[in-house]
This record gives sequence, C-alpha cells and structure tokens, in this order.
Amino acid sequence: MRLPSEAELARDALGAPLLARAVRLARWAGPGTRVGAGGELVDEQLPAAAEALGLHPDDDGLAYASEAWRIAVDTGLVEARDPEDDAAEYGTVTHGEALPLVTGGGPQDILALWQDAFDAVFADAIAPVLEDPGAIIGPDGGIDFDALGWDPEAETEFLDAVLGNLYALTVGETGGSEGPVPLPALAASLIVPDDMREPTDAVLEQVSEAMMRLDDQFRVLEPIGLVEYRPVDEALMAEEGAESALPAEEEDFSRYGLVKLTPLGLYGVRNRLIEGGEPVPTLGDLADKGADALLDGVAHYPDGAALAETAQWLEGRAPLQAARELLTAARGADPGAPLRRLRCQQALALAGPEAEPAVRDVLDDRELGGLARVWLAERGSPDVPPPPEAMVFWLAVDTIAAQLDAEGDLAELQDLIVGLVGRHGGFFDAVWRVDHPAAVDVLEAMGRLHPDKKTAKDARKAAFKARSRG
Repeated sequence: MRLPSEAELARDALGAPLLARAVRLARWAGPGTRVGAGGELVDEQLPAAAEALGLHPDDDGLAYASEAWRIAVDTGLVEARDPEDDAAEYGTVTHGEALPLVTGGGPQDILALWQDAFDAVFADAIAPVLEDPGAIIGPDGGIDFDALGWDPEAETEFLDAVLGNLYALTVGETGGSEGPVPLPALAASLIVPDDMREPTDAVLEQVSEAMMRLDDQFRVLEPIGLVEYRPVDEALMAEEGAESALPAEEEDFSRYGLVKLTPLGLYGVRNRLIEGGEPVPTLGDLADKGADALLDGVAHYPDGAALAETAQWLEGRAPLQAARELLTAARGADPGAPLRRLRCQQALALAGPEAEPAVRDVLDDRELGGLARVWLAERGSPDVPPPPEAMVFWLAVDTIAAQLDAEGDLAELQDLIVGLVGRHGGFFDAVWRVDHPAAVDVLEAMGRLHPDKKTAKDARKAAFKARSRG
C-alpha cells in the first residue's frame, strides 16, 4: 500500500468528526463537569455538552455528545475521577495527558491518539444491542454473555476479517486506492467458499445477514474517519426475504451499500493487521534495504507495486552501482532465484543507460548472461554477442520458472510457453538436457499447459527424461 505522509494522516485524524467532537468536549469540560461511576456524563450535563458541540439538545444531539464524551475518556483526553468522599453523588473530571498532544504533539502522537479512538469505536461496533439490559444481568451483577448469546472473541475476529478483506480489495495493483467495494461483494468474500460456483439458498441467506450486520457496523465506524460509506437503502430494509438484501445483476449495486477505506482507515487497519501477525508491506519499506532484500521483497508483489517499490529503491543510488548490486543479488540456484532474476531484469529497465557497464560485465555469466543480452537488445545497444545455444535454453527454463513462481495470468503464461516452443526447433530435446534446478518442474508445467496435445505429450516425455537424468 502507498500511504500518505504521517503529517497528512495526522491532519485527517484531527478532522475525523468523532475525534474532533471528543477534543471539543475535552476542552469544554471543567471543574463543574459531573460524571457517573463509569466516567460517563450524567444526563443533566448532556444538553450543555451537545450545545458545546453546536448541536441541538434533541435525541440525536445528546447521543452524539454522549458518544464523543466516551471517546474523550477512552483516549485520555479527559480523566474521570471518583467522588472525593462517600457523600458525593458524582465524580469529576480533569484534562487528560492526551489533550496537550492535540496542539503540541507531533504527527505520531496524533496518530496514536486516533488509533486509540479507532480501537474504542471498534469495540462499540462489535458490542451487542441491548434491548432490555436488565434481562441479561447475571447473578454477579455483570452482563451474562451466555444468556445474551454474544461471543466477543468471535465478533472481534469477524470484524477484523471484514476489514482485512476490505484492505485487500481496496489496495490497487500499484499500491493506490481502488474504488468503493459493494457491500454484497464484501460480505460474500467472507461467507461464500472459494470453490463454490453457485451459492446455495442457505449461503445467500448468510450473506444477506452479514450485509445487514456490516451496515450497522460501518455506520458506527464512519465518524472516526475509517471509511467512506454509502449505507444500504432504507427501502431495502423493509422488504422481506433473504434475497431482498442481495442485488440482481441488472440492479444498482449502490443501493446495497458501498464502502471504501480512507487513507486513514488503511493506516489504522494496517496497524491492526500487523498486531495480529500479518505481513502488510507499504511502498517504500525496502528503500533503505540491500538489493537482496529488494528482490526477495518484491518477488510476489503485483507488477505495478513491484515497479513502484523498485523505483523508490533506485532513487538516490548511483545507477551503475545499483545495477551491480542487483545483478549480484539475482544469482542463485534456490527455488526463488528465477523470480529474483525476473525482478532484477525489470529493475534494470528503470536504471537507465548508466547501468550498461555492469550489464556487459555479466554477459558470460551462465545465470545472468541471457537477461543481460535481453536488456542490451531492448535498448538497441550495439555489439551484443549472440548467446550460446545452452544459454538460450537455460534462459527459457529460467523465464518459465519465474512466471510459475509469480503465479500470474494463466493465459499470458500459456502464450509464453507456446511462443518459446514455436521459436526453437527441437525445443524439448534440448531442454531436458539443461542443467537448471527447475527443468523438471518447468517441463511438467508445459505438459499441463500447452494447448496442443502432441506438444504437451512431448513436454511430459522430456520431463521424464530430465527426471531420470537427475
């Protein structure tokens, strides 16, 4: 993901409606502000709090004020204190340690404050709706979660999975942000098994229920600046039946909800994913690393993201020295080496003509000589020596092995295979003799993927010979 600077994200954080309201209430609070045992504003204080936010003290205004106050408490913008003596009915508040950071802290301080607010809102989003709070109070005076039928761990895992999928659907090929995701597609990504061609009625009902659940949760998450959300059309809520919440192909998907993570939301969800142990790179992470870390790191990036990361890595480096480092890092006989060499070739395309001496230095290298000739030929360089026949077939195996590892477009891989076989007479008779670690795997893949049955059979025969030779 390509994230904005911390300064830009911090500005977005301070502009998030819910956090902005929490800051205003923290500044409004004074010695006379009265709170209950849990730090909540007492009912008598809520109208004044709403007015401090410029809201009418009606039900909506009081709800906004109450929500903003809870965020102020949870993030340390205010500190609630218990009554000083048993006779006092209410507690009091003071300004919290986090409040001076709003104006005096750096971007990291602001983002840490926002992340605390996001975590608090996340907890609100997974909380159960208590129709009758008294009915689920246990013998110890606390909430009886078993009676409520609410599993906080399962709810947390569900919403984390939703946000993780939304992150993946939002991030584009080049690390930029894609358009909004239809709510049915997001719900289906969690519910419908990958190998299910036609969802059953039971699965469709689960998707519909998940959509309604997500609609409520995204409405809660939007005010903290996490998402841009267009809610499900209220008219759909009134319709009956499981299928009413799922659009037909010809319908307007926007009626069923559209959601997109904001740049701030991408930042916040990325932090939660990292805390959960997920590898979540951002563009620029490898800029100060060595060439070996770059080629390994971008190996399985989408092509656009790999090029963007490589371009950042090349900035500030002398092209000739960078080319030498890349070529050294591209060597190897390990399973990841072919894809490393492919990424090296792509990186060299960005390095410019200054890289030519480094490229010419490896013309006689068995592993790098082929890609060196390709680079020189593409630039129209003179005096490019023809490759030995062994190098031609070694490069063919290496190229297909890299594409197999990259797991890219199947049609493109088939075109590559057909083109290589068609250009070289006696291709398989030569390739099974190639001393390349991936020769057997490549020939077996060609036997599976070549569209011509006879050619595919020849590939399988060659794979058998290569395996026997080894």
